[in-house]
Amino acid sequence: MTMFLFITTVLIWGTTWIAIALQLGDVPVLVSVFYRFALAGVVFVLTLALMRRLEWPAWRQQRWIWAQAMCLFSVNFICFYIAAGYLPSGVVSLIFSLATVFNALNARLFFGDRINGQTLMAAGLGLGGLALIFAGDIADARVGTDAWIGMVFAGVGTVCFSLGNMVSRRNSAHGISPVTANAWGMCYGALILLALIGLSGTTITLPNDPVYLGALAYLSVIGSVIGFTTYLIMVARIGSAKAAYATVMFPIVALAISTAVEGYSWGLMNTAGLALALCGNLVMFAPAKMMRRFTPRARHAI
Repeated sequence: MTMFLFITTVLIWGTTWIAIALQLGDVPVLVSVFYRFALAGVVFVLTLALMRRLEWPAWRQQRWIWAQAMCLFSVNFICFYIAAGYLPSGVVSLIFSLATVFNALNARLFFGDRINGQTLMAAGLGLGGLALIFAGDIADARVGTDAWIGMVFAGVGTVCFSLGNMVSRRNSAHGISPVTANAWGMCYGALILLALIGLSGTTITLPNDPVYLGALAYLSVIGSVIGFTTYLIMVARIGSAKAAYATVMFPIVALAISTAVEGYSWGLMNTAGLALALCGNLVMFAPAKMMRRFTPRARHAI
């Protein structure tokens, strides 16, 4: 079951970057993100209502649903959409993959989780692999104000995503299922975005481009409703540190799509990076007993 959740999350989120790129243009970022989570929230809540599985969290838990909405369904995506306007998608993906590191550190800070040798080795292999894959993109990125703005927004978005993971884990531990938290969280996220649109005076543009609308439908239903649900269920099952490794793997899916659609070319460096990232994937999910011979210090975790 865990592997199914992991593969589903990687495949879904690996394909959302192209859809996000298709939304950049005439429609303001705030409005695009609002459309995404307003549609996702409505679809999610109506589906649960029709299945008679819709639950209303207790009032004492509402502030935590709002916190999850702010970190996972509004502020973080505002940052990623803005970053995508300044940086190549590969660089944004690479920065987002640092969620593995932030999740391990935040889980240690907020929940007292140990950071063991197996997690460190897997994260190191995965991030090292991605560094090789995107070395060319980093070298080609504009080294100027625009590039730094994009990196800052991508970094802030990644930190928000990680904090949202911690809130989701807290909610699951207090009896709020990821499905319930996601459904209401996306609705609350849409309200947060609508408030930001009003406060900033952003014009709400109604899109009529079929490509934009198709991307919106995919991001809302597949990328948000299904993708976030599988990911946060995985967080509840195996912990935030291991679950976040999906963020290391999904850029590889994005590269495969780019190869087929955009003519991305493979060389020695990025092929080695792909192999390294896949090795990290194997390490992360290898039985702990097997890994002790390779990570003898894992027993003395941080």
